[in-house]
Amino acid sequence: MTLIWAGIDAGKTHHHCVVIDESGRRLLSRRVANDEPELLELLTDVLALGDEVTWGIDLADGGAALVIALLVSHGQPVHYISGRAIHRTSESYRGEGKTDAKDADVIADQIRIRRDLQPLRTGNETVTDLKILTGRRMDLVADRTRTVNRLRAQLAGIFPGLERVLDLTNTGPLVLLTGYQTPAALRRTGRKRLETWLRNRRVLRADRLAETVLEAAGRQHTSLPGEKLTARMVHTLAAEVIALNQQVGEIDKAIEARFREHRDFEVITSMPGLGVILGAEFLAATGGDMTAFGTADRLAGFGGVAPAPRDSGKISGNLRRPRRYNRRLQRVFYISALFSIRRCDESRRFYERKRAEGKRHIQAVLALARRRVNVLWALLRDGRTYELTPPTALTA
Repeated sequence: MTLIWAGIDAGKTHHHCVVIDESGRRLLSRRVANDEPELLELLTDVLALGDEVTWGIDLADGGAALVIALLVSHGQPVHYISGRAIHRTSESYRGEGKTDAKDADVIADQIRIRRDLQPLRTGNETVTDLKILTGRRMDLVADRTRTVNRLRAQLAGIFPGLERVLDLTNTGPLVLLTGYQTPAALRRTGRKRLETWLRNRRVLRADRLAETVLEAAGRQHTSLPGEKLTARMVHTLAAEVIALNQQVGEIDKAIEARFREHRDFEVITSMPGLGVILGAEFLAATGGDMTAFGTADRLAGFGGVAPAPRDSGKISGNLRRPRRYNRRLQRVFYISALFSIRRCDESRRFYERKRAEGKRHIQAVLALARRRVNVLWALLRDGRTYELTPPTALTA
C-alpha cells in the first residue's frame, strides 16, 4: 500500500498543494483556484498518486471552508495545523525563503511526522449557525463599545458634567442625547417639559433622569468652541448606539432560538454562570463534540485555563499561563466563573479559599474556571444537568 501526504497552504482566492511520499520526496506541487471544479480535479490527481492519502491544512474555516467540505464529503482524512506552528517549524527546514509551495511542503511533512493532530470533522448544523450568530454578535458589541467611547469623548468636549453623570449603557440617557446635548438647551426646556418628553419616549424613571441632567446643566453656563457641530455628532452617535442595542437584542433572540435546538442546551445552561449567550459561545468555540478533546484536561488546555509546565534542568514545578489557546473559549470560562461567584455558594467558597491562600483575583478566578471545566465535562459526558448535590451511587 502506497501512503502519501498532501499539504495545503490555504488562501482566499488560491491554494497551494504539495504531495510527498514516505521518504519525503515531492510528488506534486500545484497552485489551484479556490473553485470547486479545480479542487475536484486536484483531488482526483492526488488520489491517483497513492493508495491512501492524509491531508493537512493551515486554516479550519474562512477561505478553506470549500476545500475542507469537499475533502470530508469524499471521505478524506483532513488534519488542521495552525499557521503559527507552520511558521515556527519552517525555520528548521532548509532555506530562509517563504513561499506558498514551501509552506505546503512543511504542512505535508508535519502531517507525515506528527501523530498528535486531530482530524477536522463536519460541524453540526446548529453549531455552525451558532458560530455565525455569535461571531456577528461579537462584531456588534465591539462596534457598540467603540461608538460609546466616541460618544463619551465628544460629549466631554462640550458638556463634561453631563458625560460624568450619564450611564450610556442604559437606554434612557441615550434617548436623552438624541434630543438634548448642551446645558443651555436643557435649561431652556425645564424639568416639567423634559420629564414629559422623556415619558413620551418610554424612558424609565424619567423624573430622576431629568433631575440629574438639569442639575448638571445648572453648573455649566459656558458655551465651548465647536458646541453646535459637536452636539450634532453627539445626537448621531447616540442614535447609532440605540440602533446597535436593537441589533444586539435581535441577534440574542436568534442565538437563543437556535441554541435551544441543540441536544446539550439543558445540560450547558444548568451550570451556574453559563447562560444562553455564554453557552452558545462555548459550543461555537468547541464545536460541541467533546470526543475531539478526549479528556477534560485537554479541553482546559485548549481554553487556556490550565497552567503549562516550564521546567528546565534542576528547576521543576514551574508553571506559567499558556500562550497557545483559544481566546474566545477562555473568555467563556473566565466570565462564567465570575458570574458563578455571585450566584453559586460553592463557587464563592472555592474562590474565597483561593484568595485566602494568597492568590490574586485573576488567579483565583482561573482556578475556579479550571475546576468548573471538570464539572462541565462530566455533565456533557453523562448527559445530565447540574445538581448542587451529586447523585448517590445505586446500591445493589
